[in-house]
Amino acid sequence: MCIFLGLCGQVNAADPQPYKVEFASVDDGEINATLKATSDLQALRASAPVSPFGLIARARSDMDRLKTVLESFGYYESRIVIKINGLPLTDPTLGDVLVALPKGDDALVSISFVLGTLYHLRRIDIEGDLPESFAAQEAMGLKTGQPAVAAEVLAGGARLLTALQEQGYALAQVDSPVAYEAADVPALDLRFKVASGRKYKIGAILVAGLKRVHESVVRRRLLLRTGDQYRPSAIEKARQDLLALTVFDQVSVQVGKDVDASGGVPITFRIRERRRHAVSGNTAYSSDLGLSGGITWTDRNVFGNAEQLTFAASVINLTGSDTTTVGYDTKVKYLIPDFLARDQTLLLTVGALKQSLEAYDQNSKSASAVLSRKLSSVWSVSAGVSTSNEHVSQEGEIHDYTLVALPLTVGYDSTNLVSPLLDPLHGLRGTMSVTPTLAIGTPNTTFYITQMTVAGFFDLNNLLAIGPGRSVLAARVLAGVALGAGEFSLPPDQRFYAGGSGTVRGYRYQSVGPQFADGNPSGGTKIFSTGLELRQRFGRNFGAAFFIDGGYVSYVNNGLTPATSNVASDGFQVGAGAGIRYYTPIGPIRFDVAVPVNPRPTDDKFVIYIGLGQAF
Repeated sequence: MCIFLGLCGQVNAADPQPYKVEFASVDDGEINATLKATSDLQALRASAPVSPFGLIARARSDMDRLKTVLESFGYYESRIVIKINGLPLTDPTLGDVLVALPKGDDALVSISFVLGTLYHLRRIDIEGDLPESFAAQEAMGLKTGQPAVAAEVLAGGARLLTALQEQGYALAQVDSPVAYEAADVPALDLRFKVASGRKYKIGAILVAGLKRVHESVVRRRLLLRTGDQYRPSAIEKARQDLLALTVFDQVSVQVGKDVDASGGVPITFRIRERRRHAVSGNTAYSSDLGLSGGITWTDRNVFGNAEQLTFAASVINLTGSDTTTVGYDTKVKYLIPDFLARDQTLLLTVGALKQSLEAYDQNSKSASAVLSRKLSSVWSVSAGVSTSNEHVSQEGEIHDYTLVALPLTVGYDSTNLVSPLLDPLHGLRGTMSVTPTLAIGTPNTTFYITQMTVAGFFDLNNLLAIGPGRSVLAARVLAGVALGAGEFSLPPDQRFYAGGSGTVRGYRYQSVGPQFADGNPSGGTKIFSTGLELRQRFGRNFGAAFFIDGGYVSYVNNGLTPATSNVASDGFQVGAGAGIRYYTPIGPIRFDVAVPVNPRPTDDKFVIYIGLGQAF
């Protein structure tokens, strides 16, 4: 009978046994995160259920695993304490206690830590053949007295190897360090074994994997030359330069193990080309401008020289509160990289635009040629010529213009991003442009539009104990002025307007600034706007943003205020709001809701914005 009852008890026991895990904190965020990420108890809790005795075995295997983590942070006298339902793993009754749990009851696994003394580095010895006057200790970046953290020790060896290679020792070797525990103090002595070999130069430079792209394009792009001193940083820059052509999906580097006929180390760039043709779609929504959507077709390599031909067509202004009817925006672009010189691009564009806004209705056809040159990793300049024919209607008056402009722009970008849609975490972006324009119409006029935009991004991990890129403070400033013409001698689409996602969120598109007597925007000759945004990430793919914007539009002087205008400027308007982000490989998807802080009688209670990429 007793045997029968015992078997019944095991049959009724939970198998698998559900459980919860509680980690005690060690007051160090990085160590806590690493311990949780390493624990099988944590990682496999939902994906790999276990029996009661399997849970005990999993907990025992975690002891060594977690011990290794603490040792990697310099705690070599640490102790791990794991209990299940308050009982240590060595308790002989633990299995029976788990078997007796009613089905559906979670077992509680508690994990605590006794760190003990933090070990430090005492001696750092380097054995082997090192070049004369080579500062090995300085290159490693390891110092006597610093905590004996395994990752830092291994990184020191990697830095030593990189420093040797940067001086031309292409085949240098740095073995993994051997650590010796000191007998009298909590410290470690390290010994690195190094074999420098001899200096090498770059040998033959080979290119493999090309299909449609001409090899001459790659050769012109490369600054690396046979006979140059071997330096990994120069090789990596050459690889990045090839990727910048945007016709390659992957560029990898293979370094030869033996000297070639030139007496140098051969380098092979293995290339995988992107698909020649691509089709993509786009969509965006804001409650003021409504819904827009379009399609883009691209030929990434028209004649084998990395030229790009792009056709783009979009339907715009569907059901927006600040629009009157549906419009379109079409463009054809032809881009020639390395035009006449390296890092110099020629962009030819023709387009047609139809939009019907509260401020004005516009039909235009345009063409432009812009030559852009990259001066450095952060600075760029561009100059061009553009022309457009416009048919514009505003407040019942119809004007036809022919505009000829010479845009000049200086740009700065230290965010180190390959696409403006990606999420900037640090650095500055800024442009300064001056556009002299001749307007042939009624009336004829010449004017100069000067505009400056600056956006800065500050990673708060420099101030707070948080992971890099988790909390970012972003700020932007926009200022512009149109000189040489009054507000009404400027074509309506050349005037400044504020309100909307690009300037002051919370106000309808173009609604901030001078207005006609009927309340429609008239535009101005001077603009200023600014914004501040806190971006916070949660988990892997989600985030939130909290922002405040402000700005105004007015005239350069009140003497230019037209008699038909209701107000010269309605002052500095402020909007605020919040939104959510979903982060994707091509950029964050943005959903924002903003409200006017100092609303006017005609303002909406809120405005919604949806799009791809951050607001700035």
